[in-house]
Amino acid sequence: MSETNLSETGKPRGVLPHGESLRRNIASRRAVGTLWRRAFLGALVIGIIALGTLLYTIVDDAFGYVIVEAARDPISLTDGRPLEELSKEQLEAIFRQNVSPGLYRRYEREKPFAERSQAELLALVEERVVEERVVRSYDLTRSLLDADGIRAEAAENVPGGRVEFRSWLSPSFLTRPMSSQADFSGVRNAVLGSLWMIAITMLIAFPIGLGAAIYLEEYAGQSWWNRIIETNINNLAGVPSIIYGLLGLTIFVRVLGYWTSGQAFGVQNDNGRTIISAALTMALLILPLIIINAREAVRAVPGSLRQASYGLGATKWQTVWQIVLPNALPGILTGTILGMSRAIGETAPLIVVGASTYIVTDPSGPFSKFTALPIQIYNWTSQPQETFRDIAAAAILVLLIVLLTLNAAAVLLRNRYRRAS
Repeated sequence: MSETNLSETGKPRGVLPHGESLRRNIASRRAVGTLWRRAFLGALVIGIIALGTLLYTIVDDAFGYVIVEAARDPISLTDGRPLEELSKEQLEAIFRQNVSPGLYRRYEREKPFAERSQAELLALVEERVVEERVVRSYDLTRSLLDADGIRAEAAENVPGGRVEFRSWLSPSFLTRPMSSQADFSGVRNAVLGSLWMIAITMLIAFPIGLGAAIYLEEYAGQSWWNRIIETNINNLAGVPSIIYGLLGLTIFVRVLGYWTSGQAFGVQNDNGRTIISAALTMALLILPLIIINAREAVRAVPGSLRQASYGLGATKWQTVWQIVLPNALPGILTGTILGMSRAIGETAPLIVVGASTYIVTDPSGPFSKFTALPIQIYNWTSQPQETFRDIAAAAILVLLIVLLTLNAAAVLLRNRYRRAS
């Protein structure tokens, strides 16, 4: 055997190990494989523990015992009937008789009483007339483990108070407007604002992102100009969201304020800090993500399908519309889901654009003042009272439910197109 066929150790090149050497080689590879498998399992366990800790912390604050104290007995305001059974007119009369004229006029200016629902008037009476307050709240863990201690503490420190188990996440929490008192505050305005914003965002970002991806992948050549565009799209996907907020403030709120405020369409509004400005800003934020994922999905369609379509006499557009898009749509919708998830949870751009931290009116259109769930959560967590921490945890659960619901709908739509293709 020539020297050129020998390795540095003197063994023939290309000869597989055998005997004891083979057993050591196999044992070494199995040990390495076992080590990496355990490392991957450990990463999964750590991720599950972190997620479980997060959910436990949120749920622990959203439920638990509270000590409630009322300044006035609700029964003393009626003929013995519960406040919940009274009509709108009766609740308004009670409110007017028991508050100062100035306070009554202030609430009338914010929203006329004739336009308020029975639930809204009930919340006003409970807040301003009955003045029922949560004096102390407890997390779920202590509520389950030390219920007797909580009752003893209430009897000692708040003799006139009552102890009750409260779920801060409740139907009334979803239907009540915002309030300066955590006990009576809800997320209706924030939920409606988030839904309005995400709907307009997707109506703008999805068709533009899909069109850009198809052009770059199917029509654009390899010129230097197109390569610059692709590089910038990839870079924009990593730009901090606060930068998009500053861009939206400059362009949509200030430069285009006449249009985004609705004044061009006869809407009485003084500036562009509206839903449409926030939606346009969010559309810019998620456009790079949608374009990149849509391009990958289009690129993954086998070229043989395109060639078969051309061979049957189809044009470029017919091939894209009838062959490429149906096969790429599941991947495109996956990128859209990721973009929607990012948009609905962003806070920084909304703060810069001018989302309200306190608003009691519901958004009625794209030119309305608004707030959103992330803004409300941020505002409540910055308050010193512990009850605001509790309703912030409930609002986080609402945000997660909204996000999971929208994602589930998008996943079902994606799977339907996947089966069809």
